[in-house]
Amino acid sequence: MFRLNNIIRAGCIAAFLSVATSSMLTPIAHADPAPVTTEEKLPAGTVAVVNGVAITQSALDDAVKSLAARTGRADTPQLRDAIKRQLIAREVLRQNAMKAHFNDMPAVLQAAAAAKESVMIAAYLEANVHPAAITDEQVRARYDELVASLGKKEYKPRVIATKDAADAWKALAALKHGQSFDAVAQQYSVIPSRTAGGAMPWVSFKLPVAEGHTQGLPFRLAQAISRLKPGGVTPQPVLADNMHLIVKLDAVRPTKALSFDEAKEALRKTLQVGEQRAASTRFVASQVQAATIQE
Repeated sequence: MFRLNNIIRAGCIAAFLSVATSSMLTPIAHADPAPVTTEEKLPAGTVAVVNGVAITQSALDDAVKSLAARTGRADTPQLRDAIKRQLIAREVLRQNAMKAHFNDMPAVLQAAAAAKESVMIAAYLEANVHPAAITDEQVRARYDELVASLGKKEYKPRVIATKDAADAWKALAALKHGQSFDAVAQQYSVIPSRTAGGAMPWVSFKLPVAEGHTQGLPFRLAQAISRLKPGGVTPQPVLADNMHLIVKLDAVRPTKALSFDEAKEALRKTLQVGEQRAASTRFVASQVQAATIQE
């Protein structure tokens, strides 16, 4: 479901993590440090050794997978080399911080304790939360509900989303001066789709557009999409979910829903995730209710 507030929140978290690591480590990683000058071969399953501490192949694999899942970047030798350099830089900084006894700082000790608590709580929830299995009947009912909500047409939009009106008008002016939507989205948009030129998934909804029946799109966004012709761009920013949006419609096609057999496994997984959340909420509520709490 397309929710701008959730997308922005995810984008902010990703941006924070990127700034917290890449902005500090990337300059070091791209300094092209000289390789370790040793004739000894690296131990099996190791990609580098930093002052006697191994950086394992599995650590590199996990870092590549995490970045690919977050950004959609392809797993290439160049990407692996860049991430390996970041892991080396991180290990160097970790060792030097330990030597300087930064690990004994109160803020660091508190962060370590908080991380340990989070892992412990997650393990406790995993052992005690038991979501119900999703039945075939539930999957079928959800499929029928989704198919019934589709309109006769599917739309392929692009969206530039800004937090303030001034940036939205700047983006619109850049488009009018001939800059591509892709480039302007990458420059001004604040949601993750900016890396794909603002491209959003195909979406279908019934016309006329009605509040609450837009496949999760903000009403004003769905309304703007439905009024555009392929290739068209909204003449002014659209205010939706406290964001200023510029919308382009790439294409329109007749709606063709996936068959039940094609969609059922994805639907089952989605319903299972929802049941997991609901079961977790119920369990936490029961635990809190049984506790003695003073406020």
